[in-house]
Amino acid sequence: MIKETVKEAEVRMKSAIQVLEDDLAGIRTGRASPALIERLQVEYYGMETPLQQLATISVPEARALLIRPFDATTLKTIEKAILASDLGLTPHNDGKAIRLNIPPLTEERRRDLVKVVHHRLEDARIAIRNVRRDIMKDLKEFEKEKLISEDDLETAEEELQKLTDKEIHIVDQIGERKQKEIMEV
Repeated sequence: MIKETVKEAEVRMKSAIQVLEDDLAGIRTGRASPALIERLQVEYYGMETPLQQLATISVPEARALLIRPFDATTLKTIEKAILASDLGLTPHNDGKAIRLNIPPLTEERRRDLVKVVHHRLEDARIAIRNVRRDIMKDLKEFEKEKLISEDDLETAEEELQKLTDKEIHIVDQIGERKQKEIMEV
């Protein structure tokens, strides 16, 4: 019972880290990356749809993205969505595809992006600690219901704390890597 509960905590913590990594992939660095825009929401027949479902996104050059919509009628709505986003990119529509040139980041913009990364890292740490709190509550319930002993509870809490520390360390490493990537000129 304890092993399953701790395993559930690990799965939930790993999913919080996966969400963080997906989120950080969308934060711009000096290089062009499809992850920057693929989750951008575009209005398509009255529904918000991720851009990656409406077009192919390629990187023809180091500082450029090329968006080729499957349906040419969506060009204007994709263009509007890019302009409305906080990416700070200007789309160039040639009637068949949209080109996005990624300008080099200024020092000030790099610092702003690092702040955004720190906020996202803190959100991930909070998510991991919330998982720990929920699982601790479950373990205490098990002990109250006499499903586990007091010693088992203590052992499980220690194991859960070690797991939490390990996952938060992974979050910190991801953050350091992303910060280096952003500050790289």
